[in-house]
Amino acid sequence: MELKDTDNLDAVHPRELIPELCRVFYRLGWITGTGGGITIRKRDKIFITPSGVQKERIQPRDLFVVDTDGHIMQRPPPERPQKISSLTPLFLAIYNMRDAGAVVHSHSIYANMASILSPGNEIRISNQEMLKGIRKDSTGEFYRNDETLVIPIIENTPHEPDLAGSLIHTMKAFPDTCAVLVRSHGTYIWGKSWEEAKTTSESYDYLFELIVKMKGCGVDLMEQSH
Repeated sequence: MELKDTDNLDAVHPRELIPELCRVFYRLGWITGTGGGITIRKRDKIFITPSGVQKERIQPRDLFVVDTDGHIMQRPPPERPQKISSLTPLFLAIYNMRDAGAVVHSHSIYANMASILSPGNEIRISNQEMLKGIRKDSTGEFYRNDETLVIPIIENTPHEPDLAGSLIHTMKAFPDTCAVLVRSHGTYIWGKSWEEAKTTSESYDYLFELIVKMKGCGVDLMEQSH
């Protein structure tokens, strides 16, 4: 089913929000080339961008709509891009396992660098004010600045859909996390709403940038794994 011209879209409808947020993330450097983006769930409908396009130029009618099983409910009109994002299996895993309302996939250079600077399978950081902007997914409580945030890292793969298995395993192993770093690639960050996914992504990216810049000053903020 295609989007009809008579469909009423308000300013906070996912079809309006996703193009707007893609432009915001493009300016932040989180969406480069054709990579990165955001997906939003509205009740039983999940709005997803097409594959292989410049995300900062997408329009409301370019989005696909799928259900929680991945069945396409709406697609763009024939003259628009017709291939759904290759990340759809990863988004669906997050929606179904964590009851998320939105997922941000960022290609932030600071996330990439932080993943390379950490040789293990996680980053641990504490004693930072921005920790208060990140929620524990298992309890819904926000971190205190004196608690330790653990950010899991998975290894990249040649084909992004192949990350689904390790992403699912990591979400099970790290129930508190609302973010997964992909080494030499970027992040998947989610929230109960698009607002939370956005502000959480901003908090994480602040921490990644801080880690990288302090490392350049000879200060390692990352705690050693126990």
